[in-house]
Amino acid sequence: VMMSMIQNAFANSSSSLIQSKVAGNIIFVLLAPLTAFEFLLAFVLAALVRALLVGLGVYLAAQLFVPVPIHNAGYVVLFAALASLALGALGVIAGIWADKFDQLAGFQNFIILPLSFLSGVFYSIHSLPDFWLTLSHFNPFFYMIDGFRYGFLAADVSPVLSLAVVALFLAVLTALALWLVARGYKIRN
Repeated sequence: VMMSMIQNAFANSSSSLIQSKVAGNIIFVLLAPLTAFEFLLAFVLAALVRALLVGLGVYLAAQLFVPVPIHNAGYVVLFAALASLALGALGVIAGIWADKFDQLAGFQNFIILPLSFLSGVFYSIHSLPDFWLTLSHFNPFFYMIDGFRYGFLAADVSPVLSLAVVALFLAVLTALALWLVARGYKIRN
């Protein structure tokens, strides 16, 4: 569920921006009397809505095959929202940076996908050798997925630690995305 959510959150904001840049209609968005924060908020909230709808759909479809009860709905919703917002902000960064669809696909294939697969999405990180176990603790996607997993089953690390790491990751990505939008980097040319 979380893997499809983070991939869709990223895809929503990044593809919307790159399509507007390639088609040349980004100028119409930039002409609107929006602040950089409002511009960013629109893309990130749209990514959040798409991710939550996809996540709900995946969860409901999975329930038909493997019923998985939710043990702590608060953590499920909190981590779903924070992770989706973070990947929405990362999508804005990638959409601003990329000049072509190929660059955006490279970003997704070489950054988003490996980080999500190497985050313990299909396994507990405690089954990894020591080197990879230590390396996993530097992957913010691990904390998104582990905190989300805590709402269903159990977690490999404290949910409070996961919450702190994901909140910090979201703050850093939001600040960077806001700075890029405010500067007009690659979108005002």
